[in-house]
Amino acid sequence: MHGPTPDTPYPTPFPQISFLKNVVTRPNIEIGEYTYYDDPDGAHNFENNVLYHFDFIGDRLRIGKFCAIARGVKFIMNGANHQMNGISTYPFFIFGNGWETAAPQPGELPYKGDTVVGNDVWIGYDALIMPGVTIGDGAIIAARSVVTSDVPPYAIVGGNPAQVLRERFDAESVRRLLAIAWWDRPVEWISRHLNLIRSGDIGALEAAAR
Repeated sequence: MHGPTPDTPYPTPFPQISFLKNVVTRPNIEIGEYTYYDDPDGAHNFENNVLYHFDFIGDRLRIGKFCAIARGVKFIMNGANHQMNGISTYPFFIFGNGWETAAPQPGELPYKGDTVVGNDVWIGYDALIMPGVTIGDGAIIAARSVVTSDVPPYAIVGGNPAQVLRERFDAESVRRLLAIAWWDRPVEWISRHLNLIRSGDIGALEAAAR
């Protein structure tokens, strides 16, 4: 058995779950295979929740493989930023009628780069991810967290702003897991070794990966 195919938009028996790679339409959002969004109101809500994502800004939302993204998760992109190096942060220029002369010059708007979510990341209900954040492989984001800074691989974070609650594995184990990178293996290999991937036996998974 090779498992489900990543080109199935709505895996069964859970119709509220969608593989995002097949339903996201924006070219500035990149989704890895088998990453899913869980929302009984429809997969279209995922793109609705990627906010202030304007083509002229140029930032991208990049999400890896095998991520689990819960209902209501929102990504704030760089288009939400206002100029902060003057007295007022008010965006006068967007209203025109002469105020367009106050448009920020290149480099005056804060820009934090792409937002990157690694592989095998679980993002809980209603979490908020701020611009330019990188979430490492294997991390867990607790429900309703506000993630304002980078999250280490295999860390569990929660709160506002989100803080590391605990590490899932010690540093050496994390190094070994990142070297295995099980999510980059062929789906046939993953299907054969599901029990090892689900277990806590890193040595056994390393042996299978050799």
